[in-house]
Amino acid sequence: MRGLYLVTPNWDDTDRLLHCTRAALDGGVALVQYRHKDASPELRRQQGAALLALCRRYGRPLVINDHLDLCLTLGADGVHVGGTDACVAQVRAALGPDKIVGASCYGDLALARAAERDGATYAAFGGFYPSPVKRYSFTTAPDILLEARSQVRLPLVVIGGMTPDNAVPLVERGADMVAAITSVYASPDPAASARQFDALFGAHRKSYTNACANVNGAV
Repeated sequence: MRGLYLVTPNWDDTDRLLHCTRAALDGGVALVQYRHKDASPELRRQQGAALLALCRRYGRPLVINDHLDLCLTLGADGVHVGGTDACVAQVRAALGPDKIVGASCYGDLALARAAERDGATYAAFGGFYPSPVKRYSFTTAPDILLEARSQVRLPLVVIGGMTPDNAVPLVERGADMVAAITSVYASPDPAASARQFDALFGAHRKSYTNACANVNGAV
């Protein structure tokens, strides 16, 4: 798991949602999460099914935020759970060993360790920066990624106000994926925005290696 992790906005306009998502996929999205906190069950099913078909055409996984039942109904690729949702162990048991189970760990390494123990596929940390979409009552320190690397073996996702510029120090510290909403969906050119995020992972591979070596040498 590596690259841009695209999270959908709360848009009721399905055509607009699909148009922007398709453009971002053209730009190199690695994984899509369907997240619409305000949708009716019927709209959620319609949009989820349409996004899944789109992601299938691009060979990219679609995970569903929160709604295990929707994932099972659609046959989507996995579920992302937050701190107030079903626990990782329950979701893993329901989905089996082959689906993606993501876990929000905020700024808490203990949550990441528990997520790994219970069968999570990745651990998501954040928010790192102010977000126009998700309101955080805390700020996560970038160095948590270096600490997480020494404590868990899961891929690490970062979220919260991400742009191609402010994501740089997080990728340098070992983030495997950068989750973005507004930077892509509010962009006049979602494909170009996606390409900017995707480019981070080639440009900063060496920086991450050096950062890890510095931390290990200081221990």
